[in-house]
Amino acid sequence: MTSRQRTADSNSLSPRRRTVVKAAAATAVLAAPLAAALPARAAEAPAFVHGVASGDPLPDGILLWTRVTPTPEAIPGSGLGPDTEVAWTVARDKAFTTVVAKGSVTATAASDHTVKADVRGLAPATDYWFRFSAGGTDSPAARTRTAPAADAAVANLRFGVVSCANWEAGYFSSYRHLAARGDLDAWLHLGDYIYEYGTGDYGTRDTVVRQHAPTHEILTLADYRTRHGKYKTDPDLQALHAVAPVVAIWDDHEFANDAWSGGAENHTEGAEGAWTARQAAAKQAYFEWMPVRPALAGTTYRRLRFGKLADLSLLDLRSFRSQQVAVGNGSVDDPDRTITGRAQLDWLKAGLKSSDTTWRLVGNSVMISPFAIGSLSADLLKPLAELLGLPKEGLALNTDQWDGYTDDRRELLAHLRSNAIRNTVFLTGDIHMAWANDVPVDAGTYPLSASAATEFVVTSVTSDNLDDILKVPEGTVTALAAPVIQLANRHVHWVDTDRHGYGVLDITADRAQMDYYVLSDKTKANATSSWARSYRTRTGTQKVERTYTPV
Repeated sequence: MTSRQRTADSNSLSPRRRTVVKAAAATAVLAAPLAAALPARAAEAPAFVHGVASGDPLPDGILLWTRVTPTPEAIPGSGLGPDTEVAWTVARDKAFTTVVAKGSVTATAASDHTVKADVRGLAPATDYWFRFSAGGTDSPAARTRTAPAADAAVANLRFGVVSCANWEAGYFSSYRHLAARGDLDAWLHLGDYIYEYGTGDYGTRDTVVRQHAPTHEILTLADYRTRHGKYKTDPDLQALHAVAPVVAIWDDHEFANDAWSGGAENHTEGAEGAWTARQAAAKQAYFEWMPVRPALAGTTYRRLRFGKLADLSLLDLRSFRSQQVAVGNGSVDDPDRTITGRAQLDWLKAGLKSSDTTWRLVGNSVMISPFAIGSLSADLLKPLAELLGLPKEGLALNTDQWDGYTDDRRELLAHLRSNAIRNTVFLTGDIHMAWANDVPVDAGTYPLSASAATEFVVTSVTSDNLDDILKVPEGTVTALAAPVIQLANRHVHWVDTDRHGYGVLDITADRAQMDYYVLSDKTKANATSSWARSYRTRTGTQKVERTYTPV
């Protein structure tokens, strides 16, 4: 994509392998259904079938995104279609009577006909409307919001929080319910926005609710583009992108299961090409298809600020980590092993120490709180191990989480304690369960040892959790497992192993509160949503407590 002009108002589970399908063949298979979904005018005019989105809000700017389909054959991953001029417009009102910024970019096959506009010159803490246009066709109009000024005294912030959305396992009703709220400053996606598996190969209670594309495991740039494109056709996902900016990080399934810097559990070197090529393809497609502004090329770690109330440090825990080790292997404590990489850990520590905001939020893709499961009974341990991608014999740690990289965790928590850094809240996805945790300095002696931070973990949007794996009624496993988990992990205030849904994080100067919401049935497109529980951490305490009403 090339920028043409810009004007602004100065005041303003084990993977099942694999069939590789050539991109050209995939194009032939997928072109017909996508063409059928295009408007009647698509033969003559471009179309915006993948919605519009915004992300990474700044006090003076926002990143806008869309994908244009210039001709019916120019489907995601095809490499087909002409260069197309795409105009963008930002206004203060939905009718676009007060335009404050406009410009254009060129969509090309080289960027899969995705475009971004990094708009600056806007007013802080302000709602805006935006849309794109190409060849006489307008995209849907969407709302976004800038961040507060860096020195602003902000009374309240509210974020939606989600993770782990497997297309084939159900519908994305969580996104629809968040979109319907109309009160979000932004929403956080903490990883696994897409999944890489072939059809039926991952977590669907043995039933594919709806088939993704391509149907084979994704390996190439064309594959990753096609999969992102499929996800972006979901109406509930489009609805959420159209009402609030997203702040996203990746986890492993944007690449392959249990990815690390040099490979992944779900990658066979040679037979599936080189990991470096697959990783590069996945990253390229991610940055093409997501409204994410990388602070460093090829990573998602960066920091956003929301006035004097909170800053948000966003982590990349896949690009730099050492390979996972077997559970029970003492090398989890090896100081030469890392989950963050040295540069990112130093950046995180420096940012937390220098922060002058009331709250320090950390967007964290895998759980930092210790999780000992060695005392679980065998009938519960086996499916739990399967869910976490771990050996099914007795074990005490999930080595894909911070539990497998204890030296990095000790260094970070010691840094918080020695520098008296308060009000650090980790916001986490990945594990397909909801948790509310203190983050103990020493889990072995907790609660006698101090808590250095707190952690709110959101469950999955659709990806299988324990009741799905066991194929038992929802709530059955939680009733049995939660007391045992909490007995072995005194810092865990609550865990729900079974339900799907989302979180709403509400922040004031006095407290940070996570309201947990659950869906009636992830396999139903019209699933309802209900409040389940709420937990908060009050300023200065570094501890979680239950509260009995949502905000």
